[in-house]
Amino acid sequence: MKKTLKIFLSAFIFLFLIIAVILLLLFHQIKPLSSTNKEDVRVEIEYGTSIYTISQILKEKKLIRNQKLFYYAVRYPKIISFLYPEDFSSENIELKSGIYHLNPTMNYAEIVNALSSGMQEYIKVSIPEGLTISKIGEILEENGICSKADFKALCYDENILFGYDIPGPSLEGFLFPDTYFFTSNMKVQSVIDMMVSNFFDKVSTIEALNGLSAEELYYKVKLASIVEREYRIADEAPLIASVFVNRLKYNIGLYSCATVEYILTEIEGRPHPERILIEDTKIDSPYNTYKYAGLPPTPISNPGMVALDAAANPAKTKYYFFQIVDPQEGRHVFTTTFDEHIESHNLYTKKR
Repeated sequence: MKKTLKIFLSAFIFLFLIIAVILLLLFHQIKPLSSTNKEDVRVEIEYGTSIYTISQILKEKKLIRNQKLFYYAVRYPKIISFLYPEDFSSENIELKSGIYHLNPTMNYAEIVNALSSGMQEYIKVSIPEGLTISKIGEILEENGICSKADFKALCYDENILFGYDIPGPSLEGFLFPDTYFFTSNMKVQSVIDMMVSNFFDKVSTIEALNGLSAEELYYKVKLASIVEREYRIADEAPLIASVFVNRLKYNIGLYSCATVEYILTEIEGRPHPERILIEDTKIDSPYNTYKYAGLPPTPISNPGMVALDAAANPAKTKYYFFQIVDPQEGRHVFTTTFDEHIESHNLYTKKR
């Protein structure tokens, strides 16, 4: 009996020692890598990255000791809750994509809290009014958000257009100019969703645009896209819109330099011209409002609130002409008859 008890006690002690050693090893493996090195490490988590891959990234960045232990700790949050009851904020773990700054003194709970918080590094990008899809794509590429080619391709994607009920061949006109906070190598679909959703949010605040059909709104956006490229002074935008509305009413050509500029830069790929020449106004294109009456087939830019509001609420005038009189300030003169209108042989474009 005593011999059996001794064997049992020995086995129990041996098992206890094994468990103790295993626990010590585990606690060592989950300890922060450093107690003093608080230098931040930049960690980029792409959209859709798995927990296992995130564990690998953290190990490679020397932020954790053991990737498998971190993986299982995230999969079974009660482990973290048990180990770090004071540091762990929630057992509903959702590691989010983005760019984070972590350091080797952080424990599992602190790392998980950071990656679940959404408090990430953003890239501030300002999109000016009046740019085209291709110009916006260049800005996004320059800032490391996405490639211009990928952005442009999705802007012409039929499924996206159908999803937003946009009747045109592209998102031209519906990418709202604003300051955005993107992340590096963000999904192009997410970038587009932010910009187009912003457009519809802003448009909903303009009462005259509420309740329009998709085709009616598209018409207004086309008009606003031209107004955007023509006005320089905000209080003149409704007057410029009134000139175009009056001309459209009687099927008179809009004679907009901005539409010719669109042909030169976007369709023919030429540099931005210093001035529009008479020969440019003779180019045979449906976008040439010197040659064809009515609005062009699509918007020619992405308008902001001033131009959208002007297109929705044009001034009530009898003007049929406007001409720039101060290229520096951007002021125009508005006239009713051709006799009042002094035509220039060299028509200046309005550069932003």
